[in-house]
Amino acid sequence: MTVSTFLTARQVADRLAISIPTVWRWSRERSDFPKPHRIGPASSRWRVAELETWEASQNRRVC
Repeated sequence: MTVSTFLTARQVADRLAISIPTVWRWSRERSDFPKPHRIGPASSRWRVAELETWEASQNRRVC
C-alpha cells in the first residue's frame, strides 16, 4: 500500500481484528490511535501510513 492509501472503518477493524465500534471508540478515547480524515460530508478514512506507524509503536511496547 502507498502512503496515500486510505481505509474505511471496516477495513481498519478487519486489519486490527477488532470491531467497528472499537475503531471509533479508540479514535475518540486513545490519544495514540490515528484519527480519521474527513474526505466528504459523511465519509471518514484512516491513512494506512498512520496506522502502520501506530502498529509499529504497539509492537515496540509488547517486546
